[in-house]
Amino acid sequence: MNIFYLLALALAPGAAIGLYIYWKDEHEREPIGLLVKSFFLGAVSTIVTLLISWPINAIIPIDPASVTQQAVHAFILVALIEEFSKFIFVRWVLYPNANFNEPYDGIVYAVTVSLGFAGLENILYVWDGGFEVAVIRMFTAVPAHATFGALMGYFLGIAKFQHKKEHYSFYALGVATLFHGAYDYFWFISYVPGIWVGAIVSLITGIVLSRSAIRIHQQNSPFKPST
Repeated sequence: MNIFYLLALALAPGAAIGLYIYWKDEHEREPIGLLVKSFFLGAVSTIVTLLISWPINAIIPIDPASVTQQAVHAFILVALIEEFSKFIFVRWVLYPNANFNEPYDGIVYAVTVSLGFAGLENILYVWDGGFEVAVIRMFTAVPAHATFGALMGYFLGIAKFQHKKEHYSFYALGVATLFHGAYDYFWFISYVPGIWVGAIVSLITGIVLSRSAIRIHQQNSPFKPST
């Protein structure tokens, strides 16, 4: 299959989700240049993930047949490391930016960073697995990363704009890690008959909560016209 076709398949779902999040910013949209920067920061976060993961994975072997060890694998070695790698860019690069000036911006920037991560990851998976992998991940892994970002961004929006709520930054990382870990865990132990359904339930739950988070922060925008 043509390399450019595969590249388009790998990036298309993230682009569609990114546009959805952008157009949902009804009151004060973010600068396109800063969103592009956020996307590339997300791609860079994959490198941070690798730098953290390689030495840890070398000293903590995981037995694929152990449901207990796979929980450590999913929640700690994958979810926590990946979400932390995204979090450091959202919290310490984008969060202080003057354009981050309403609660919904937390969702915009966290999702954009997550899509940068998912985009590069998706290119690697699709390059190796081809069209079938691209289609499967279009409806699973890519939207999953977006929901992790939306949940992280929701709590970062609270942390920045509600007085004495800075501890919500830790909730942001924790909730994203929890949903990411649950999603991965059910796939990692998919050798248990029917257990993969848990990953789909986790994804759907994340999507529902993300939509609620978007609606709440839209309603709380200081740029919302008074009625």
